[in-house]
Amino acid sequence: MNTSAFAVSPSVRTVVIGCGLVLAFPATAQQDAMQGMQMSQPAGSSSTPAPASSARVMQGMDMSTMHGLHMPSPQKSRPASAPASASSSGHSMHGTEGPSMQGMAMHGTQSNPSRSAKIQHLRSGNMIGTRPKPIGLAEGMHMQDMNTSSMEGMEMSSMQGGKAPPDARSPDYSDGYRHTDMQGMAMSDHAKIGMLLIDQLEYAHDNHGNNAGFLDAQAWYGEDFNKLWLKVEGESADGKLEDLRTEVLWDHAISSYWGTQLGVRQDFGEGPERTWAAFGVQGLAPYWFDTEATLYVGQQGRTAARVQFEYEELLTQRLVLQPKFEVNFYGKDDPQRGIGSGLSDAELGVRLRYEIRREFAPYIGVVWRQRFGRTADFARAKGESADELQFVAGLRFWF
Repeated sequence: MNTSAFAVSPSVRTVVIGCGLVLAFPATAQQDAMQGMQMSQPAGSSSTPAPASSARVMQGMDMSTMHGLHMPSPQKSRPASAPASASSSGHSMHGTEGPSMQGMAMHGTQSNPSRSAKIQHLRSGNMIGTRPKPIGLAEGMHMQDMNTSSMEGMEMSSMQGGKAPPDARSPDYSDGYRHTDMQGMAMSDHAKIGMLLIDQLEYAHDNHGNNAGFLDAQAWYGEDFNKLWLKVEGESADGKLEDLRTEVLWDHAISSYWGTQLGVRQDFGEGPERTWAAFGVQGLAPYWFDTEATLYVGQQGRTAARVQFEYEELLTQRLVLQPKFEVNFYGKDDPQRGIGSGLSDAELGVRLRYEIRREFAPYIGVVWRQRFGRTADFARAKGESADELQFVAGLRFWF
């Protein structure tokens, strides 16, 4: 057999391959562009327009998630009798990136039969073809056909300013509601509370070999602004009461941290009893210093003053260091009670307590006491020392 008849020259073969590639490329590009696109029009009906019922299925599509893609409402569909041009039908999706259209649902568009579609040539980057011409924002709104002529000339002045009717609101703006207490939720300042604090109940041993017992306590009862306040401070040694000061005061709050105190002081112990009128303040000074300052006026022109500062430093949640300083002044000598005029005595102590509970804490500490002036002279005359260093141990509790 002569095989030369079936031989194909290389130039002819090249032409055939090139024609095949040209014919296959548009079909491949169109298939990639349509991948994942949901078409509401059934297959086989491309030559006839979709019915109105199928067009309404596409209403309500949310285009907010398609960033950068402008999809205006399409206009009236072209009639089936008007054949599309070959360039439009064959190249409308030519050059479009197929993966960017995957999963796009086309069921939200709505045709408007009142307008004919205006087609413009699209040439933006890689997208070459045709699309509906964008319309204005006002034309694309669903409320574009709303008739607003009935609102023309509407009088709005009655809604601007003016005065409210006399019975529009109650004079105190309460609208008829009145304050009542809720059970278990009373927050008024008239609730009565009370407390007893034994700040120092201690045993002391000084550097001269003497032993003594001390008590410093106070209690109060009343409301936030007004309380009955009791104070007791005393010392006993060798089984007898040496000194005891008691005060009954009315405490009135004048600010968040301070209150005035007015009452009576009574002294017991060695010598005759003394009665004083008391005027003072008590509160929390800056940097959290508990402060007491009181003036006293007694019989026969006697006067006195007492100042005390106390501070609590939390070393841990249970270990508390408590420094305390107290000083007393008197206006005149009282030899029967061993008191001299001027600066009488001062006390500086430091106590360290451990709070087993907040209400109960044992402590240890060191206290230095010093008598001055005529008071020191009266102490020496009785064979006592003018100064002493004490080591103390005691309890602090409250309820």
